[in-house]
Amino acid sequence: MPVVMARDLEETASSSEDEEVVSQEDHPCIMWTGGCRRIPVLVFHAEAILTKDNNIRVIGERYHLSYKIVRTDSRLVRSILTAHGFHEVHPSSTDYNLMWTGSHLKPFLLRTLSEAQKVNHFPRSYELTRKDRLYKNIIRMQHTHGFKAFHILPQTFLLPAEYAEFCNSYSKDRGPWIVKPVASSRGRGVYLINNPNQISLEENILVSRYINNPLLIDDFKFDVRLYVLVTSYDPLVIYLYEEGLARKCILKTLNSSDKRMLPIYIQVLW
Repeated sequence: MPVVMARDLEETASSSEDEEVVSQEDHPCIMWTGGCRRIPVLVFHAEAILTKDNNIRVIGERYHLSYKIVRTDSRLVRSILTAHGFHEVHPSSTDYNLMWTGSHLKPFLLRTLSEAQKVNHFPRSYELTRKDRLYKNIIRMQHTHGFKAFHILPQTFLLPAEYAEFCNSYSKDRGPWIVKPVASSRGRGVYLINNPNQISLEENILVSRYINNPLLIDDFKFDVRLYVLVTSYDPLVIYLYEEGLARKCILKTLNSSDKRMLPIYIQVLW
């Protein structure tokens, strides 16, 4: 939550002269944290999109909170913010509390942010979200802390840089192998191969050994996704969302070499 808004809220909470505005002490969008110096945190409610509750909007409207969306089309984010009384400004505006961007900001832009301005990307967070950078960082941690401590992914190669090493490994184990773009999502561009000749080397890709004995549920492949919010890296602060997502294949795995890794999944929330 913007610092300017926090200061205003603290002043309002300690004042008794403003009786017309809803009390921030028990407002559903305000959570107070901290010890001696109480700090208000803005809480968003997803149901506000449907209920259009004026009581939810009052905080954003009273403190003239604003946002801008840059290089992305985040309709859900826009709906949530609007439902909480935020107003949208032009992408080129410098008068905003929150910038939601589809790309990582340059260091010089981050240095221009004021205390009251927030962005949705930590600097260099792509070190974790890009597959090639995550792979390199895991290898680095294996060298630093030992292979066993970070043995969390199958044998992997970054192509075309490690094409020779991949071919050498392929000659000892012909696969199958799975190919993924280094900066894609939602399964786009993922495919299985049995021969290096099937790989296109026109762009950077990851090639990983196919796991031939995965954990199954009643012979069905599945994955489980947990969602977290990282608000600080130093100190590390992570919030785990109370709901998750499980995806289950619609076809059974017939044997250890079955290639049914890329079917349509059934998605289940819990």
